[in-house]
Amino acid sequence: MSEPALLAVEKLEVVYHRAITAVQGISLTVRKGQIVAILGTNGAGKSTTLRAISGFLGIDDARVTDGSVTFNGQRIENRPPHEITRLGIALVPEREKVFPNLTIAENLAAPFTSSPDKRDDIGDLIYQMFPRLSERRNHLGGLLSGGERQMLALASALICRPTLLLVDELSLGLAPVVVEELMQRIADIRKQLDITIVLVEQSAMAALAVADYGYVLENGRVVLDGQAERLRAHGDIQEFYLGQTSGDRRSYRTVKQYRRSRRWYG
Repeated sequence: MSEPALLAVEKLEVVYHRAITAVQGISLTVRKGQIVAILGTNGAGKSTTLRAISGFLGIDDARVTDGSVTFNGQRIENRPPHEITRLGIALVPEREKVFPNLTIAENLAAPFTSSPDKRDDIGDLIYQMFPRLSERRNHLGGLLSGGERQMLALASALICRPTLLLVDELSLGLAPVVVEELMQRIADIRKQLDITIVLVEQSAMAALAVADYGYVLENGRVVLDGQAERLRAHGDIQEFYLGQTSGDRRSYRTVKQYRRSRRWYG
């Protein structure tokens, strides 16, 4: 009998402003210890899916209107972010990742200002995982490079000791060499801290290099999913998402020969 899913999203539907359907029937499964990539272009529904899991839909006047999100056996859809965080889910958002007017050390202390002793045992480990942050711990967050800000955002989420880490667009606007370093940190986090990770990315090549499984979204639906090595080898993924052909990028539907929600196992 297979191990139950740590996270199960079933037929999820999300509506913005009570009128605009952004996610239409998405289902995905994340098992303990996995790195799962959610891939797709702008507007595919990737970030909305993460916000539905983490509870941060309300800031955008959105709501789960159908389907379910189950974490560790508990239904969590439409629950407030602070409750979901207490259950063990941490989000590294796409925007506003760090406090620019606080130092690195102050950013990492922020979640535990009332009980600073609670972070002592994990703080040293995080500085070991991100030596650049340790070297610059008295520098302001707003003066860090893009890659350093991403490292600080990851570290700030890890301070909360999550069971499940949600990471939104880690590679956005960064040079390939920086993205490669950050993806290695993602792999290290899974290995050293035994944390399950869901990674939302436009950069399919980077995400599939560290992921175990991937889901491809388009127009709020899952159009393809499978083991990461299978997705990397799939012709449609290579042509569209991995950019191995020339010319303007087209809709996935115009370059594929697929059946919706086709699944691979193995």
